[in-house]
Amino acid sequence: MADGAMTATFLAVIGGASLLAVTARRLRPSDRLPSLEGWALADRSLGPVWTWLLLGGTIFTAYTFTAVPGLAYGNGAPAFFAVPYTVMLCPLAFVLLSRLWTVARRHGYVTAADFVRGRYGSPPLALVVALTGILATMPYLALQLLGIRAVLTAGGVYPRGASGDLVMVALFAGLAVATYRHGLRAPAVISALKAVAVFVSLTAVCWLVLRRLGGPGAVFEGAARRLGGTDVAHSPLLLSPHQQPAYATLALGSALALLMYPHVLTAGFAADGPRTLRKVSVALPAWTGLLALFGFLGIAALAAGVRAPEGGAESAVPMLVDRLMPAPLAGLVFAAITVGALVPAAVMSIAAATSFVRNVYVEYVHPTATPKRQVRIAKAVSLTAKVGAVAFVFGLRDQDAVNLQLLGGVWILQIFPAVAVGLFTGRLHPRALLAGWAVGMVAGTVMVVREGFSSIVTLGFGPLEIYAGLAALLLNLTVAVAGTAVLERLGVPRGADLTDLPSRLTVRRRPETGANKP
Repeated sequence: MADGAMTATFLAVIGGASLLAVTARRLRPSDRLPSLEGWALADRSLGPVWTWLLLGGTIFTAYTFTAVPGLAYGNGAPAFFAVPYTVMLCPLAFVLLSRLWTVARRHGYVTAADFVRGRYGSPPLALVVALTGILATMPYLALQLLGIRAVLTAGGVYPRGASGDLVMVALFAGLAVATYRHGLRAPAVISALKAVAVFVSLTAVCWLVLRRLGGPGAVFEGAARRLGGTDVAHSPLLLSPHQQPAYATLALGSALALLMYPHVLTAGFAADGPRTLRKVSVALPAWTGLLALFGFLGIAALAAGVRAPEGGAESAVPMLVDRLMPAPLAGLVFAAITVGALVPAAVMSIAAATSFVRNVYVEYVHPTATPKRQVRIAKAVSLTAKVGAVAFVFGLRDQDAVNLQLLGGVWILQIFPAVAVGLFTGRLHPRALLAGWAVGMVAGTVMVVREGFSSIVTLGFGPLEIYAGLAALLLNLTVAVAGTAVLERLGVPRGADLTDLPSRLTVRRRPETGANKP
């Protein structure tokens, strides 16, 4: 049962988030007529600080802050793949987001599928990019609810039965209203509270854990013994040689996939310029440090002897917090993680709604829809996405959402050739990209399902284990390149490129130095 002080602190932070959401309309108010760009992208007006808060708050979700320490609690070293993958994300974002923003702003693109439509002149390719993004986003949205429920249940703040369900509905109802009215500005202002609450509470938790458990050395030694090793060097806290290929490919594939998710691109498109995005990309490792500390808390939960329920390793850190921390500070931690779910959940629903309106509704249902009508439909779809996520969580097993999210990561990676590669070369034929996408989707799904919904698969020609999404992407690219060669030889026409980007990546020389310049 939750302590009164813990509950009071929790409710105070959640109430503060609700009040901030109400003030979202004051964030760069605009006198423009309603438009999808204004509602979904905050008129592309967010400066470096707001973009850093929103992008970091969107990428680093509540489920990340529970799943990574839960994986560290149960498996040790493999959980920390999330740290290098979010480090690799920064240079990728530095290059890709700024370039994509420039093209999108020039042509009024709001989604990645808009860019694909303009780059290749192929409505079918744009449609599969949009639908893949929506399909991969929906289970990710449901996982935010699961993260909230896991945290609140472990802290005793989530009542059993219908009362607990009402708590979940109430939390998302406030978010839904704010998002419906103010669009992306609502999660942008809430992200400020998320950053403050998470950074402050995590610093306090780590300091207290190190003090109570005798320092980092004692924490790792204690965790090593709990995992069955004699010391750190002979325990699952270190990667074994056969785990290294899986670790490396999972980190690389996850970094490539994350930038393809519609919610990440939506947060990036809301920036006020490419220079802002480059500044933010350089500053994103601060959030990565936060993630590493959460992973460390999973190790600390092992060392402290926390016994998470079977199949519920994500509860380990909330249980550790509940055990070691004063009630008010524990309530702050639980509230911080809960607010941490509200930001990405809101952006995900906005991104899914925007993709549907721009690339399905306007393209195939109502091509003459006015900007005001597009906003109205997007608001309705965003609200429907949140209701669907709540129904999904209540109606299906938690593992179903996890399995679908694993597949979602594999699926979203298959649009990388059309979007990311397309930023630098338009040589790939749209029909070949469609064929590559289809092969990648089928191959990735088969590999994951065959391994019992594990994203790490064993290749047939040896004991090598790699990330299924990356293996499917390699097949995808192979088919796209080979198909382009065949279609070009057959003289199959392609659509017009409207993006003004060069058809291939060229290298020119600086006249004053002779140095190569891309």
